Amino acid sequence: MSDQSSHNYLDTRARLETYFDKTASQTWAALTSDAPVSKIRATVRAGRDEMRAMLLDALPADLSGARVLDAGAGAGQMSFELAARGAEVVAVDISPSLLEVARKRMPAEFADKISFHAGDMLDPVHGRFDYAIAMDSVIHYRAPDMARMLGELAPRVWQKIAFTIAPQTPMLSAMHVAGKAFPRSDRSPAIIPISENRLRLELAKITERELRKIGRVHTGFYISQAMEVCA
Repeated sequence: MSDQSSHNYLDTRARLETYFDKTASQTWAALTSDAPVSKIRATVRAGRDEMRAMLLDALPADLSGARVLDAGAGAGQMSFELAARGAEVVAVDISPSLLEVARKRMPAEFADKISFHAGDMLDPVHGRFDYAIAMDSVIHYRAPDMARMLGELAPRVWQKIAFTIAPQTPMLSAMHVAGKAFPRSDRSPAIIPISENRLRLELAKITERELRKIGRVHTGFYISQAMEVCA
């Protein structure tokens, strides 16, 4: 990454770490459970469930022998689904507290299939993978930074990276602009709407790998688009 891009990436990552590990860890633990939530959060929960299924459908049903990166694993829902398909899962998240929730929720039969790591999803120490999934874990980054993140990860992923963006819809764009007018304090870091074409152009500067659209989920207050970078 360039110096400016690296600065933007590190600054955003620091805000995300504070938010998910301290400010809202209990909120996200509840959202990813069966606990009662508000009507708005219920639509987010339903949307995330639908998106998780969509991303999983982009991978083989049988992942036996495959090594998969769950980038932004959070409370572990995606990791558990991947392990159930036979994958060896490396679950990485910047929030140690959410990973602790995942460890406590992990079914005993997956203990030898999932390893949890607190830190940067891009850290090369995690090794190489057959597949990587990043569900809602890069949606806080600008298109150039997102492209550089994908470009940095791509050489270590043999098959594909499946991930989500916040699509540049009128609703999300208006929410993003309105959010800039208010102090963020303990609210969640801004979700940045991304143009699919802009991301494709930025990614083409870094790698020859192809960017494809998988599908879109719009459930109440949850709007997300699934994409994949293929070998």
